[in-house]
Amino acid sequence: MFARIAGTGHYLPSQCLTNAMLEQRVDTTHDWIVERTGIHQRHIAGQGENAVTMGAAAARQALSAANLDTSDIDLIVVATTSGERAFPSVACEIQASLTEQNIPAFDVAAACSGFIFGLSVADQYIRSGTYKNVLVIGTDVLSRLCHPEDRNTIVLFGDGAGAMVLQASDTPGVESTHLHSAGEFADLLGVNHLPRNSRSQAEELSEAWMYMKGNEVFKVAVSKLSELVNETLVANNLTPDALDWLVPHQANLRIIKATAKKLKMPMSQVITTLADTGNTSAASVPIALDVAIRDGRIQRGQRLLLEAFGGGFAWGSALITY
Repeated sequence: MFARIAGTGHYLPSQCLTNAMLEQRVDTTHDWIVERTGIHQRHIAGQGENAVTMGAAAARQALSAANLDTSDIDLIVVATTSGERAFPSVACEIQASLTEQNIPAFDVAAACSGFIFGLSVADQYIRSGTYKNVLVIGTDVLSRLCHPEDRNTIVLFGDGAGAMVLQASDTPGVESTHLHSAGEFADLLGVNHLPRNSRSQAEELSEAWMYMKGNEVFKVAVSKLSELVNETLVANNLTPDALDWLVPHQANLRIIKATAKKLKMPMSQVITTLADTGNTSAASVPIALDVAIRDGRIQRGQRLLLEAFGGGFAWGSALITY
């Protein structure tokens, strides 16, 4: 038994934050941001929008594309690190908004690589024969975790959600997934989230924002992703020319170009959305995938390499025949 992609969907808030707007807030320029990241604007969740509402909207699109009803879903796996509550999980809240059935639903927290981790979990459930239709969602609102005066983070992150329905099939879809973590790099990228009674108000104000040492993160990301794509190809006895598309995490155009160079792939075979979306964390891979499916670039039968790198550090890939 294999897991195949039956349908995809995505959601982006209508409110946008452009580089020109950021020039009025922090010490930066449009050219500086584009040169270092490739980002022109990012979508920002508005009042009433959060990881749950966006994830549910993307899920409904994916279900429609798969010609399935919510009653057909056996399991919901949500990749996120920006839910408004510690619990219940974002997955449980999305489950409640989609269906009255008491199907299992849980979150996977692996930052920007969360969707790949969630996809891998869903793949195992389907391969084992436990479930037939699994909804995998990546949804994040990291703009709310960026300090409004921190140029290192505010220029990078946007909000959004992407979703995928994985379905049991006799023909190969997900060929392999590869996951890694390295907790020793925790001080380079993260968000501190401590109980209120364990810290002072001053500590709470200073620590409740994302922190990132950009240059160090960049170096590790390029190195690990290079190793990852090589590992994926070797595990499947493939050469880079066997790939039709690279669908990377939309973090930084320089990292994406470095990964494409490793695969000897022209940028015309790389799906990029970050100029419009910025880094939407766990949502970025499924958003990019859905955009390319809906505009006709990705066709049935083509082989895709999905990859992502995020805080933890955690990184992963999925080789998929669409």
